[in-house]
Amino acid sequence: MNKFFCSSACREADEDIIGSGTNYSVYVLIECPYPWKHNAFESRFLPKNLEMLMAKVKRDKLSLRFLLITQNQNYRQNNRKILIYEKNKSSFINSYKKYEFDVDHPEKIAPIIQKYLAGDNLDTNTQNPQIRDLLVCTHGSHDKCCAKYGNPFYAEAKKTISELGLKNTRIWKTSHFGGHRFAPTMISFPDGRYYGLLNRESFQTILLQAGNIKLLSQVYRGWSILPTSIQVLERELIFRHGWEWFEYKINLLHLDINFDKTLVQTQLAVLKPDGYQYICQAKLVKDESKTIYIKGSCDASHESEFIKYVVSNLSFIIEKKTSEKMLISSHKKVS
Repeated sequence: MNKFFCSSACREADEDIIGSGTNYSVYVLIECPYPWKHNAFESRFLPKNLEMLMAKVKRDKLSLRFLLITQNQNYRQNNRKILIYEKNKSSFINSYKKYEFDVDHPEKIAPIIQKYLAGDNLDTNTQNPQIRDLLVCTHGSHDKCCAKYGNPFYAEAKKTISELGLKNTRIWKTSHFGGHRFAPTMISFPDGRYYGLLNRESFQTILLQAGNIKLLSQVYRGWSILPTSIQVLERELIFRHGWEWFEYKINLLHLDINFDKTLVQTQLAVLKPDGYQYICQAKLVKDESKTIYIKGSCDASHESEFIKYVVSNLSFIIEKKTSEKMLISSHKKVS
């Protein structure tokens, strides 16, 4: 029996987990009761037409991630909720736009997603537009660390949300979204930020966006709005601005990565809520002291290299206060 636990190995190696928040333009979350197979979308309660749609999305190479979600494994086998989180399309962004649907039969899931992908008008549920969705990976059939660490954390997190009286916060058990070795691992929407190695203290800090922001140095995986290679820069900006940063918007202006991924050059435009903006320029250099060779999952047959970066040559260009509309016309977004 394999007694190796990748999350335990990550903790023992003291791995810096920043730069592991995978980057997608769209997340499609589909409610589905347990059990989930190793490949979640082969699970028994999912219809064939959804499998066919997913195959087409893969062929078309869309920047879209499908995930299963549930809150009670014995409930809502036919009635399902679908959440679609789409990266805002304006130049300056800090979140994803939500579409929420309820269907009374699994066969109706794929047609709704097809209509969304086709750009058709959708009858979406907007009763709670300000609601926050927290996704905790508990997909133990994919990696045992997500059961060992994810399930107890989910129960504790649910209790914490209740004790804090946070009415507009939902928490979901979720299928695999990467980073098993950071279990318990979580994505927060609508902002699209990834966290890992969580405990009650760090979770409460994230929920309230208050307290010692340096706790994020241990649990923040990165922002899915940004490429993984520059997520360490965003963490540096968080520490410079504090919790206020979560209200700022960004526009990625430039990104250049050399052939062996040892040097990244980037430029970000940052828009503050008061209308002031600045340009942040930086070089990110491969950090040999933090770059690590480790097994990425419990079942991995060999170790992989996970490159870590250090922020170098960070500089700022301050620009005067102006309207966001003017900024959008003056700064072209990196595609």
